[in-house]
Order: sequence, then C-alpha cells, then structure tokens
Amino acid sequence: MSTVTLYKNARLLDPASNLDMKGELLTEGDKIIALGESVEAPADAEIVDVGGKCLCPGLIDMRVFVGIPGADYKDTIENTGEAAAAGGVTTVLVQPNTDPVLDNTAHIEFLENRAKNALVNFVPMAAATKKMEGKEMTEIGLMTNAGHKVFGDCSSTIENAAIMNRVLKYASTFDAVIVQHLAEPSLSKNGCMNAGDLASRLGLPGIPTAAETLVLERDVRLLKGTGGRYHASQVTCADSIEILKRAKDADLNVTAGVAVPHLSLNEFAIEDYRTFMKLSPPLRGEEDRIAVVEALKDGTIDVIVSGHDPEDPESKRVPFEQAEPGVVGLETLLNVCLEMHHNGSMELLDILSKMTCNPAKIMGLESGVLAAGAPADLCIFDLNTPYTINAEDMVSVTKNTCFDGKPVQGRVLKTVVGGKCVFDYNG
Repeated sequence: MSTVTLYKNARLLDPASNLDMKGELLTEGDKIIALGESVEAPADAEIVDVGGKCLCPGLIDMRVFVGIPGADYKDTIENTGEAAAAGGVTTVLVQPNTDPVLDNTAHIEFLENRAKNALVNFVPMAAATKKMEGKEMTEIGLMTNAGHKVFGDCSSTIENAAIMNRVLKYASTFDAVIVQHLAEPSLSKNGCMNAGDLASRLGLPGIPTAAETLVLERDVRLLKGTGGRYHASQVTCADSIEILKRAKDADLNVTAGVAVPHLSLNEFAIEDYRTFMKLSPPLRGEEDRIAVVEALKDGTIDVIVSGHDPEDPESKRVPFEQAEPGVVGLETLLNVCLEMHHNGSMELLDILSKMTCNPAKIMGLESGVLAAGAPADLCIFDLNTPYTINAEDMVSVTKNTCFDGKPVQGRVLKTVVGGKCVFDYNG
C-alpha cells in the first residue's frame, strides 16, 4: 500500500511563509515532500480531494491539561487526543500538574510512554520547580539534555523572585523557555472573578488585574539581568499589554499567549453565577478584552491557546466561589477564533500563525509549517460552514465548555498527524 498521499484542490494556508494559494500538497509517510500549484505524484498515490477547502499546518495548543496520571475521572490521554483531533489540533503542550508532578525525567517519560498511541502529539511541559512549590528549582539541565525545552509551574505562579531569577538564568544556558502563570498569590488566592463593580454587585471576591501585572513587570525586570526566554502563559488586561510592548521594544526575548475565552468573552458572561465561565485568570472587563484583541492583531501577543482544562460535574455544579476554574476548549479552538476573520478584525493567516508557526517556534518544534521535510501534521477545514456549538456533541468526556449554544462559522473536516488521518468529520 502506498504511503504517498496527494491532497489536491486545496486552499493552501501557511502563515510561516505567508502562503495563501490554490494548490496541491504531497506527503510520504510522516513527512511533507512537496507542495505548489501543481505537484507530480506517483501513480499509486492516495488521492484526497480537498474540494477547495482550507489546508493549513495542524494546530499547536500550548496549554492543555490531562487527567493522566492522577485524575482519570476528569479525562484521559486517549480522550484528550480525540478531542484535539476533532479540533484540528495535532500537538498539545501538556501541563505538568499531574500526580505525580512532571518535575523529573522519569515522570515525563511515564507520560510520554502512556501517550505513545494517542491520536496527536503530546509534548510534556516540565515543572520549573519541584512539585511546583516554587521553592527549589528542578533539574532543568538534565531534562533539557533529555530533549525537554519548555518549563513552567502550570497554574502555580513562581512567586519567589530569587527562585525565578535563578530559574531564568539557569534555563538561559540551555536555551529553554520559562512559562509563567501570572497570578500574584496574595492578590488572587481568595478571588474567583475579576475585581470591580460587577464582583461587588454579585458579592464575589475579585482578582485585580494587578495580580497579573505585578508578576509580569517583576519577571521582565528579572529577565533584563538574566537573559533567556520567557513566555507569559495567558495575558488578560491592557496593563499587561503595555508591559509586553516595552519588553519587546527593549529586545527582551518575551512572548505571550491568550486563551480563547479571554478573546471572546468578558466578565458579564458569569453574571448568572455560571461556573462554566470560571477561569484562572478570570474573564476581565470589556476594555481589557478589547486591548487583548488589539494586541493579538499587532503582534504583541504571539499565541492563542485553548486552555483546555476538563472538570467533572462535581467540581462545577457547586456555588461559584467553590467551583474549580477551567473549561474544555480543544474542539472549539479554531472555529471560535475564525470569528475574528469573519468580522474583519484579523487576517486569516495572522489568526492561524498564533496556533501554528508561532507556538512551534517557541517550543522548538519542526511542525507548524507547510514545507518540504516538515512533519505531515495537517488541518483541513471549511471556512464557511455555520453551525451552533453543542456541548453534548463534544468528544470530551467532560462538557464544561463556555461556548455551549454559540453560533460559529467554520468547521474542521479532517486532521492528519504524521501522515495518518486521525479525524474525518465525514468519515
């Protein structure tokens, strides 16, 4: 059986090369071997007629939580892979807050072995401090030698400045990137939504934007003295954007991400105490949401993530203050973001760059591009199909989406990982 596949009659979209053209793409095994207006293929090649739909690099999601090991009642590696494939996502950066924490090579290898047969690529993010306690740095050198280049403490902010300074300095010698969750603990640990008038009216403790900006400002100042690579996991407010702009103007190696809910929703989404809208960091006010969207457009923000965080019903069907933060998002990552294309606020290639070549560059991956020699990780989608998101139709075991009932325009049709089709909407 031929391992060569020709994707013909496609709209090829590659943000890395600014490519947007009608053409063909040829894969052999797990690699792309050619693409262009017309590509010569062997007689026995499998032919996939894309039907004029969009074909882009498979999406890369830099913030995904899995329940394995430690919480398989919330989700499994297998189900996470299925959800990712259904959303056009071919690579996920797994957060280290498993049980045990991914803070050494043995624990990381355990996860990698469990994920060998998953539908998509699982890239573990190693913890930057042992047990993510922020007290003692992990063996960053050993883990980078084992091939791991992304470190962070997930939803635990590295609070101690001396520890963070040491982590940044040490990681810089290995060209590793440090991912920080922006939530100053003394300002955020007792809060459950954005601080402000709405929080007062609802009688809920708020988390000010200062909880985010204090950490970001401190880390940027530390970075000036240490060098290295720093990634702000999720930014949500205008003041953070100003800090990022100054850092980038100063040529510091800083990148930043934003989660889809923070682009699409503001704090009023929780007005009926809807626990499915509870996030960490919380949904902000409309002015901050607009500032984040503008920062995405001008390149201050580099990456869009789903923030996929499955939570079982028992963790959500409780009073708002007691509910766990988090939403699932792998299956809605692309189609919700396409709204920015349809409403004219962002070019399609710019949107896709935040989920393909940009995260690939930060994580040091070869994927995220359409180029000869690159992995055959592909996403084929229809840009114009309208439908309504229905939580019950989702593949994810838990259904804690904040987009249930949202009308969208655009649907993933096919997902290919390493040359193999792992999702076919019509299949």
